[in-house]
Amino acid sequence: MQEYRSRYPSDARKTFEGHTTVDGSGKDGLIHISIQDHDPRKAAELANGYVDQFRDLSQHLAITEASQRRLFFQQELEQAKNNLANAEEALEQTEQKTGVIQPEGQERALIESAAALRAQITAREVQIQGMQTYATGENSELVQAQQELAGLKAQLTKLGGSEDASGKDFLIPKGLVPEAGMEYVRRLRDVKYYETIFDILARQFEVAKLDEAKEGALIQVIDAAVPPDRRTFPKRGLIVIGATVAGFFIGSVLALLQAGFQRLKDDPESNQKLSMLRRAFSAKRL
Repeated sequence: MQEYRSRYPSDARKTFEGHTTVDGSGKDGLIHISIQDHDPRKAAELANGYVDQFRDLSQHLAITEASQRRLFFQQELEQAKNNLANAEEALEQTEQKTGVIQPEGQERALIESAAALRAQITAREVQIQGMQTYATGENSELVQAQQELAGLKAQLTKLGGSEDASGKDFLIPKGLVPEAGMEYVRRLRDVKYYETIFDILARQFEVAKLDEAKEGALIQVIDAAVPPDRRTFPKRGLIVIGATVAGFFIGSVLALLQAGFQRLKDDPESNQKLSMLRRAFSAKRL
């Protein structure tokens, strides 16, 4: 707004767009961007800024199938990270309150096995949910993921647990863990669960990023903008030609006026009238 002396952002944008030319209609398949500005360096920066802003925007847009998967797992990974941090904080508070350090033996193995199975089930459900955004129900990868999910749930059932995360006594036989340490076991179970979830989603996220990278860059710069070495407007040649034509026209008009005045002076009657007009004009001024 300060650069183009505009009161409103919309006016400044229209003025800026008036200095911008974007052409992608050529047969070469390239997009040509041209910026006109009084500062050559700023013109180059603005032209390159179009590419920079497009790349920044494309990171937040899911354009291809791989980018859709990457964006989906990125969001799920961020949520899993927050859940893991909350679970670790709750476990630390439980340690300080109960004084229990760590369970050992069979109860720890049961906790880790339960958490791993639950996490794999949840991660597989998240993967299926992400695949359903771009794949049909007959997609082979989607069908395989659904079959693997059913197998994981069957394994969990054999262990005597449930995939429902709300079960408080999940895989914890009575008498195996003292009542005083039951709360700690539950907190530890949540930490192991979210750790496994985070690891699985992190791997899925990295795979999606690699697949997105294999598809190639969305835009490639063929010729980066550089400060111009001469002005594009106004043209010096046009200025010279215009000045020459204007000078010739003005000179001709002055020559005709001078010749006309000279003829009036040579004519006695006209000269007398001019003298009267001068005296009248002088008297009026006085």
